[in-house]
Amino acid sequence: MSTPPPITPHEEHEEHEEHEEHEEHEEKDARGPGAPGSLGRAAAALRRALRSGRVPRPEQRDLDDCRRERDRWQRHADSYERELTRVRLDHAHLLAWLAALHPASAVLAPDSEAGPDGVHQLRIEAGGRQLSWRLHPADLPLFAHTPYAPHALAADGPPAPDQAAHLRRHTRLLALEGALLTEPAQPAAPAQLTESTELIATATTATEPTATAPTHPPPSP
Repeated sequence: MSTPPPITPHEEHEEHEEHEEHEEHEEKDARGPGAPGSLGRAAAALRRALRSGRVPRPEQRDLDDCRRERDRWQRHADSYERELTRVRLDHAHLLAWLAALHPASAVLAPDSEAGPDGVHQLRIEAGGRQLSWRLHPADLPLFAHTPYAPHALAADGPPAPDQAAHLRRHTRLLALEGALLTEPAQPAAPAQLTESTELIATATTATEPTATAPTHPPPSP
């Protein structure tokens, strides 16, 4: 029994190319005449690479670089989250203080879209208008002194840009009112300062003890 001659590398390469070309023709026929050629060829090449196990694996150095870059961005994200939490808490403390200053109009209610366990709204009347701010659920314990409404309130407040403009006008009016009601202390004139200084110096001199010369008995005759 005769054995077939061994296949040379050149013949093996030609056979592999013929096999790939045959698969490409089959995929082209399956796609139809209207399919894009470049996209189909790329998909066919990817499928052949996956079937043959020739998927390029990344080097360990590239993986280490990717991990370091991921850790760096994670640190940035954590720092941003801490800063955002700090700003949110400062905002909540200021609103709690503002609600304590307006006990007659301040009210806390759940947001209409969040429900009782979600975001809440703080309503305060200032300058003749209803103002509102959204509160995170974690900040609600700061508002234990504020009256609570179990149902969502009607959205009768101004939009955010109008609310900011109203707050600026109201703040200016409060500042002007405070300046009119508070009389600043009048600075003393230079002549008054000189006279006061002389009076203090005279009083100090009068209270100091005077030095007297020692007395000796008269000499005996």
